[in-house]
Amino acid sequence: MKDFKDKNYWALILGGSSGLGLATAKKLAKHGMNICIIHRNSRAQDDGINAEFETIKAQDIQFKAYNLDAFKPDKRDLVISELKELFTSEGKIRTLVHSVAKGNLKPMISEETPTLKNDDFNLTINAMAISLYDWTQAIFGARLFADDARIISFTSEGNAKAWQNYAAVSAAKVTLEAISRNIALEFAPFGIRANCIQAGVTDTASLRMIPGSDQLKSHSLKRNPFKKLTQPEDVANAVYLLSKDEASWINGCVIPVDGGEHIS
Repeated sequence: MKDFKDKNYWALILGGSSGLGLATAKKLAKHGMNICIIHRNSRAQDDGINAEFETIKAQDIQFKAYNLDAFKPDKRDLVISELKELFTSEGKIRTLVHSVAKGNLKPMISEETPTLKNDDFNLTINAMAISLYDWTQAIFGARLFADDARIISFTSEGNAKAWQNYAAVSAAKVTLEAISRNIALEFAPFGIRANCIQAGVTDTASLRMIPGSDQLKSHSLKRNPFKKLTQPEDVANAVYLLSKDEASWINGCVIPVDGGEHIS
């Protein structure tokens, strides 16, 4: 069933060329939502990414992709300006998805490798948290949100647990959740709902960049009630549900989507 067909709804996905963001784009497109993906990849990755994008276009929806630095104000302004021209008078952003994975994974103490510095925290928190607010403000200022809009970002159990090399990303996740809560409060009068999805351990390229990720996966398989890792499609399904009309009263939440991994 194409819930969003003929509604002129768009999903703007920050970080949609792989992992959770790409799975979300595919899921929403399957249900009739137009897709705009912001990503940053090298030319060497173009063929694989373009092949994935073709599967999205095959869903008979409108599609737009930008390969640029989403954290630069001038690039963000360029996207917003072009979207204003692209959208018809009825076209609006129903769902903004923040699936950004850009940060420093360094230890605090080490004799062998570089350790975390102030700049590492700044870069990580800006990319993985504050950018959500920047994009929300830009879209809101351009009046591109639908009357009933959803803002969804991805957090992790690292928001409350200490993992080796994860300090900067952990700080970013906590900041992301704080920003999302206040968006949920302050933008509610304008029809905007904001929630974070706390995904379980998911075997993505981003996870594999974390030192010791194999141990994280092994531990998750043992503690998960279903003895499975979370799949990108599990998270995409949750974004789809939160984008439906029936989810309009869900606001300001951190929602675990991990098969119950967090309870043990």
